[in-house]
Formats: sequence, structure tokens, C-alpha cells
Amino acid sequence: MKCLNGIVAVFALATITLTADTKVKMEDLSPALQKVVKEQTENATLVGLSKEREKGKTMYEVETKVNGKSRDVLLDANGAVIDIEEEVDLSSVPAGAKAAIEKNAAGGTIKKVESVTHGSAVSYEAAIKTKAGKNIEINVNADGSVRK
Repeated sequence: MKCLNGIVAVFALATITLTADTKVKMEDLSPALQKVVKEQTENATLVGLSKEREKGKTMYEVETKVNGKSRDVLLDANGAVIDIEEEVDLSSVPAGAKAAIEKNAAGGTIKKVESVTHGSAVSYEAAIKTKAGKNIEINVNADGSVRK
């Protein structure tokens, strides 16, 4: 039984390792991807590039800073923008989303709020440290409904 548990643990670790992001350099990217990365970082500071697998597809994450705030762009292998996550001030979030974030943070601390643009849809993510000290993340639509 111990041997079987050890084998399961090795496979679990291998799976975790295979799904982890891999840091890449600009020169590792195709010319099409390099062009999009340059466009997306024109008025930003490039913080990092990584390659990852999401739902069986190769994606690239471009981590940047704009005016001291994080801005991450997810690209597919062809360079199409899949989504953009931008750190925003809570005061700029629509009333419904802001109320839902504040309700979930009741007694805790809102650590970071991001707008997430996927196509024409915009939602909001908030990293919260609860009153009990637990770190949670919530995702809501502009009207405050939970994003699925």
C-alpha cells in the first residue's frame, strides 16, 4: 500500500509540474507573438513572460506594470488577445460590483481589485484577506452577480 501511495504522489507531483507556468524570453516567441507583446507593452514596463497550458491549449501571459499597477495580457499561440487583467482602484468599479466586493470583505481587507476584460465582457476580481485571516478571491460581474 505504501508503494502505491508513493506512485500516486509521484504522478500528482508530475501533473503539478506539467501544468505550471514556464518562464520564456522574448526571443523564444514566434515573430507574430513578439509583435503583439511589443504592442501590448508600448506604454508599459514588461515584468515577465510565461507559457502555460489552459484547457489543453498553449497560452502566453504577458505581465506588465502601467503607472505602478499590474496589467496582465493572456495571448493564444497565434497572438490573439484572450483576456486582459488590469489592477484598478475600488472607487472606479461599478456600484454593483463594488458593493459585492465590499460585502465579501466585511471586516477584512481588500488587497487588490482587477478588471478582467474577455472579449467585450468586463468583470471584476478582488483579492481579500478575511477577518479570520484567510486569503480569498471573488469574481463578480459589473452588476455584482457572481461570475461563473
